Amino acid sequence: MVATSYTLVIGDKNISSWSLRPWIALKAGRIPFGEERVRLRQPDSKAEILRLSPSGKVPALKTENGIVWDSLAILEYLAEHHPECRLWPQDAEPRAAARSISAEMHSGFAALRSDMSMDLLARLPSPPMTAALEADIRRIVAIWHDARSSFGKSGPFLFGTFTNADAMFAPVATRFRTYGVEVSRFGDDGTAQAYAEAILAMPELAEWAEGAIAETRNRKPEAGRQ
Repeated sequence: MVATSYTLVIGDKNISSWSLRPWIALKAGRIPFGEERVRLRQPDSKAEILRLSPSGKVPALKTENGIVWDSLAILEYLAEHHPECRLWPQDAEPRAAARSISAEMHSGFAALRSDMSMDLLARLPSPPMTAALEADIRRIVAIWHDARSSFGKSGPFLFGTFTNADAMFAPVATRFRTYGVEVSRFGDDGTAQAYAEAILAMPELAEWAEGAIAETRNRKPEAGRQ
């Protein structure tokens, strides 16, 4: 596809974890696309997003044939239309595992989302460690450990090379950095920490962070995070 075939509608890069997920997959897959950003937490944000996405939420992917919305649906669309990028593992067993943990990330971890919302550029104190938040962190550490141990020996990511599963968990690595989470306190033997460091070292994530800096420059601090 040519560069103008896809446009990804996203929210603010500092706070929109759902926008980061398909964006980093597009970048990692070297799939050309344009960006259209809607600033969040403004009086007209909802109306502006509804103009671009029927769900009223970001992200949304404009294609030649219509609009795909929801992060996981966009990732599935990209994998289907760009098999050369191998956004899912090629073999059946790791592919099923990658889809399972991606769906779990998509639907779960309510305490983590609520208590450690994305604030990419900030470095914040850890919130009170409730039982629900601890369970979420421990589960994420276990997911990362199991995927790396079972399927990730060929590279630094969950299934060796970068896949949609890494796109789904990339914002979690940034949250752990923002809130100073020491994963060793949650059952990590070093596997999860090494994986988080691999995600944070991605040049694509650095590019996203540069965009977040540019967006927030000269803005007054905004109340709340998402």
